[in-house]
Amino acid sequence: MLVNRRTFLAGLGAMALPLSLRAAPPVQFGYTAMTWGNETRQAIDDIAELGFAGIQFRADVVDSFKPDELKPLLAQKKLVFTALSSGQVSLDAKPEDEIATHVANARYVKECGGLYLQLLDKLEGHPRQATPEQCRRLGKLLTEIGKQTADLGIPLGYHNHLNTLSESPDALDAIMAASDPRYVKLELDTAHAVAGGGDPAKMIEAYKDRLLFLHLKDVVDLPEIGKGKYPFQFVELGRGRVDIPSVFAALERTGFKGWVVIELDRVPDKSGNPKASAQISKAYLQQKIGAAFPR
Repeated sequence: MLVNRRTFLAGLGAMALPLSLRAAPPVQFGYTAMTWGNETRQAIDDIAELGFAGIQFRADVVDSFKPDELKPLLAQKKLVFTALSSGQVSLDAKPEDEIATHVANARYVKECGGLYLQLLDKLEGHPRQATPEQCRRLGKLLTEIGKQTADLGIPLGYHNHLNTLSESPDALDAIMAASDPRYVKLELDTAHAVAGGGDPAKMIEAYKDRLLFLHLKDVVDLPEIGKGKYPFQFVELGRGRVDIPSVFAALERTGFKGWVVIELDRVPDKSGNPKASAQISKAYLQQKIGAAFPR
C-alpha cells in the first residue's frame, strides 16, 4: 500500500524533521523583474516559464505599459501582479506631491489587477542615522499615503532598506510605531535586514500582524569596499549569510500564508544571466525548503 507524504511525515514526527523535508510552506512565490533591468517583457516571459506565480515591477513600468496592455499580458502568462515598487518618499519634498505620486501609482496597480504598493524612503548623507523626529514624520507621511491607497483597495507596504531611515532595526521599529497599523504594513526584506544588523526571523515574529509580504533575498559581505558605499553584494538564495531556513520556520510559526517575492538587484556573476540566477534560487527553495512550483 502506498503511503502519502502527510501520513509518512506524521509517522516520523514532522516536528523533528529539518525544514527541507517537511511539506512545502503554504506561501506563494513571486519574483522581481528588476534583475532584467529594462527588459520587462523578457522578465515576464522568463519568470512565467520558471513557474513563479507572481511578479513585482519597478515604477518605470507605469510609463512602459498601459494597464490595458499589461493586465492581459500577465493573465496570458498566468502571473499575478504582486507588487509595484513605487520608489522613494522624501521628507524634503512637499507632502502633497509625495502623496499624489504614490497614490497615482496605486491607482495604476489597481487598474492592472495588482495587489500591493511598496514604498521606501530617501535619506541623504552618510552614515545613515535616523532621528526620532524623522521617524515620526515618515510614519505620519506613510500613514497619509496608506489611507488613500487603502481607499483604492491597494495596501501599502513599507520596505526596510539600507541607506534609508529604516537601515537599523531600532529605526524601523520607530517608523512602524509612528505609523497607523491599519494603513502601513511591513514589506520585510531579509537581506537588507541582515545587512542592517537585524534578524529577519525575529522581525517576522515581531511584525506578524503587519507583515504584508516578504522580499526573500540573500547577501554576502564585501569588506574591501570602503566607507560610504555598500560593503555588500546581493546574491542568489543560499549563497549568502541570510539564514533562510529560519525565515521559513518563522513564517510557519506565525501562520503566514501570503507572498514571498524573491529579489535580486542584478546578476552577481557577469558570466550569468537573470533567468539562470532565478533558476538557482528556485532550485534552492525546492531542495532546501521543500517549496513547490505547481505551474
